Amino acid sequence: MSRITRLAMAATLALATLTAPSVSFAADLSGYRGEAYDVCGQPKYLNRIVERFAYQVRHVPNLPDVAISDFNNVHEHRYLPESEDWPIARRYCGATAVLSDGRTREVWFLIEGRMGFAGIGENVEFCVSGFDRWMVYNGRCRVLR
Repeated sequence: MSRITRLAMAATLALATLTAPSVSFAADLSGYRGEAYDVCGQPKYLNRIVERFAYQVRHVPNLPDVAISDFNNVHEHRYLPESEDWPIARRYCGATAVLSDGRTREVWFLIEGRMGFAGIGENVEFCVSGFDRWMVYNGRCRVLR
């Protein structure tokens, strides 16, 4: 890779890092430790859920104007490692989201390895119970449970 290409890539990455919105919160993970917390409770995944939920609330008709303000009880409930027959590692996680109106909702999310842009990074799919108006994840987020 040429020096100019490396410099351009570094500049692009630095700019993307500076302009990316970031939401910080303190998740209540009392009593939960281990590798699942290390993955499911990482702020990069939870922040992505917060940002995409805000977008969903603004763009899907008839959803209440709320935001996720915190996560409680983050846990992993299933892990499918990558294998020869299953080339994509999947980690199914759950949590309780505290919304800005004070209510709580179950959140189910899936972290897929190597499914980000151009196969780099992870993809996060999520469903907040009661907010899947178009039944993308079936009734009560069944697909992500």
